Amino acid sequence: METWKINLISVWLGCFFTGMAMSQILPFLPLYIEQLGVTSHESLSLWSGLVFSGTFLVSAIVAPLWGSLADRKGRKLMLLRAALGMAIVMMLQGFATNVWQLFILRTLMGLTSGYIPNAMALVASQVPRDKSGWALGTLSTGQVSGVIIGPLLGGFMADHLGLRTVFFVTSGMLFISFLITLFLIKERVVPVTKANRLSGKAVFTTLPYPWLIVSLFVTTMMIQLANGSISPILTLFIRELSSDTSNIAFISGVIAAVPGVSALLAAPKLGKLGDRIGAHRILIAALVFCFLLFCLMALIKTPVQLGVLRFMLGFGDGALMPAVQALLVKYSSDQVTGRIFGYNQSFMYLGNVVGPLIGSSASALFGFRWVFIVTAILVLFNTVQVWWSFRQVPTGRVRIP
Repeated sequence: METWKINLISVWLGCFFTGMAMSQILPFLPLYIEQLGVTSHESLSLWSGLVFSGTFLVSAIVAPLWGSLADRKGRKLMLLRAALGMAIVMMLQGFATNVWQLFILRTLMGLTSGYIPNAMALVASQVPRDKSGWALGTLSTGQVSGVIIGPLLGGFMADHLGLRTVFFVTSGMLFISFLITLFLIKERVVPVTKANRLSGKAVFTTLPYPWLIVSLFVTTMMIQLANGSISPILTLFIRELSSDTSNIAFISGVIAAVPGVSALLAAPKLGKLGDRIGAHRILIAALVFCFLLFCLMALIKTPVQLGVLRFMLGFGDGALMPAVQALLVKYSSDQVTGRIFGYNQSFMYLGNVVGPLIGSSASALFGFRWVFIVTAILVLFNTVQVWWSFRQVPTGRVRIP
């Protein structure tokens, strides 16, 4: 079997355990913050946003540093660093006694994150370009499969074993990702010396359509922003909608997981369709679809309605990130693909910073439903921006040699 296929299977397993581990925690962080002594609606919304965003703010700052190190030492080392570091910090979060300790540990976790983006970059740099959409779509199902199982398992443990237990189990799963990476992934590192590395400005001068790459970076940020804006308030909003709060963690876990089911079904097929008809068409259609769903979410009355709309949202999510990554590969040369993915990773983290802050701020100022309205407006702006960017590209120029 070819090396890139072996690595695809291996990082799929690593992304599965990482996705499952992370999704066990994120939906229930507001409940954990409440357990640590933050009780008012405004404080709970704001602290949830800060705790969510702290990790990704640090990640956005250090991502270029890790990208530079990956060019010199290889992406496998970055995968090992991320998996082991997250395992250790996640375990420490289970011992937090106040919200400030949790915030500091979540911020420190930003130094260790990056497993899934580096896995995507590893596969993108090795897979044949005519199979990039399919390969990246397939890889995304690893994370998505974990995201489906994680909230369900995390919700069950939170309701029956306590929230702190979830952190310890999550730490163990991240350690499994470390072992899979250590023993299964093979990488032939061709080190790039500092003298031979292009400057950031030189990287963009090699691109025929640099504005298009920047537009895709912004789209990556918007995808993460849209998903992240909902995360801090999802459990709290479900509790407001629900008449029975006895098993609110499990209900929240189910609703947090349902987009993963549809994304799992959609990602490989939409990636393959993008290889055939153009990933840019898939990207624009998915953005329009997500805009409509966020508008509808602002009007729902029951948790079931929210669950149905989030299930439909998964079809859009299953198309968005693989489409962006396939387009980055097509519109950049082999010489700079790794650097382009490193910059894209920084924008991904920026979206994870801004999204929860926007969501928690909108919730604290105007109420939960305004989070969906604000998110829908931002997605609409991004859709217009992407459509305009591709209008500037001459017809037929979709692959850079």
